[in-house]
Amino acid sequence: MRIFATSDTHFGHDREFLYKPRGFNSIAEHDEEVVRRWNETVEPDDVVLHLGDVMLGDNAHGLDCLKRLNGKIFIVPGNHDTATRIKLYKELPNVTVLEPVDVEFASLQPTAFQFKYKKYNFYISHQPTMTSNLEKAPYLKMHLINLFGHTHQQKRFYNDIPFMFHVGMDSNDCRPVLLDDAIQIMKEETNKCLALLDEGEVVDIDKDITLPKEETKCPTQSDTWTTIVRRVKKLFSKT
Repeated sequence: MRIFATSDTHFGHDREFLYKPRGFNSIAEHDEEVVRRWNETVEPDDVVLHLGDVMLGDNAHGLDCLKRLNGKIFIVPGNHDTATRIKLYKELPNVTVLEPVDVEFASLQPTAFQFKYKKYNFYISHQPTMTSNLEKAPYLKMHLINLFGHTHQQKRFYNDIPFMFHVGMDSNDCRPVLLDDAIQIMKEETNKCLALLDEGEVVDIDKDITLPKEETKCPTQSDTWTTIVRRVKKLFSKT
């Protein structure tokens, strides 16, 4: 058994802004090819974490696509997965819908879940979520890794942050991504970012340094990893 992750299949969503960027001329062509690529990638005994927005439009058509997919599918509902659709998903034998334990307040809390795989800690959610920080954490295993969808971005990383990995169709050739492959890609990206730091001079991080006021700004979600690394290098170069 292998574990895959994906998001935003959008079966039946008949809008050019969806299927055209993915390389298709119609939603019918899109849906058939997504099913084909999925089943080419995933075996019947594999597990697939689907991080939401499974289908839009014709529910009957969307369910037919979902029924044809290989694997045991676990769905983390997205913003287009309505209560009606979630109820329909639950009726399929190959699908499990992951929901908050506190059903009474489910509408007030984001649907997201944490799990551990090969000593890596994951936080899976439909929307990107900042789950870690860059302080004293040079290794991927030290982070809570966010796997997400929603953004339809073609790049795999959110703002170039190597522990926020987009598993959606748009950045993974319209097929689920193997979790082991995602880990390897994130490790390689983390090493690239750390290499930027290594290009600078070695500094004594224990010595007292006083930073100018304008340089004490903390990184925000809008900062890319590369920007943050460059800022750190700039600070140390002044000491």
